[in-house]
Amino acid sequence: MTTKKAAAGTKRVQAKPVAAAFAEVVTLIEQARTRAYQAVSNELVGRYWQIGEYISRKLETAEWGEGVVDGLALHLSCTLPGSHPPKVAPLVRQTS
Repeated sequence: MTTKKAAAGTKRVQAKPVAAAFAEVVTLIEQARTRAYQAVSNELVGRYWQIGEYISRKLETAEWGEGVVDGLALHLSCTLPGSHPPKVAPLVRQTS
């Protein structure tokens, strides 16, 4: 029985250093997750900007009429489920 008590006592002594190490690992994961979110956000902003410029050019050159933007949003939502393309229409109107 003394072996179990000694082992249990050792675990308690080591708990604080282990907890600190675990906290450090959690911090590393959270920092990486934050950097990943920022990278994805930057890519999304760039993508929407490119789409907005493309659509604006089409509208300026009269290749597309105003209704085409809503049609494009519907097409994208059917073609790329989960990509939130209906937000493109307001962005185009803001950049034009």
